[in-house]
Amino acid sequence: MKNLVDHLSQYAAYHRDTRNILTHFVGIPLIVIAVAVLLSRPGWTSWSLGGIWVSPALLVSLAATFFYLRLDAFFGVLMGVLLALCLWLGAHLAQQTTMVWLSAGVGLFVLGWVIQFVGHYYEGRKPAFVDDLTGLIIGPLFVV
Repeated sequence: MKNLVDHLSQYAAYHRDTRNILTHFVGIPLIVIAVAVLLSRPGWTSWSLGGIWVSPALLVSLAATFFYLRLDAFFGVLMGVLLALCLWLGAHLAQQTTMVWLSAGVGLFVLGWVIQFVGHYYEGRKPAFVDDLTGLIIGPLFVV
């Protein structure tokens, strides 16, 4: 398994233009929040887990946090906290009407990706995940 520096170095190679990097500081958080929103709707309350709302968003966040913790303890904890905030917002929006939930989730997702692709237009290079799907999980770590 690659270490933290290897992952971030590979990701950074696709992100040299300052405008592209700046778009990532907006686009990536929007995408992460959107995924948390969209994956928070289906779920169930698990009384065996102390009444915690168990959703696909929670399971994906736990898997991502485990991945980040394996790379680096400090950044793993930090990413876990940030993902928990996204889960909180996602759970809140998931409790709204279908129109509000879906509009927020899809709207943030599309806006985040548009911002990302504008950045890569300036960069003149395709996004990192096109060559290596781990770029999708390293992206949020890159902006932290």
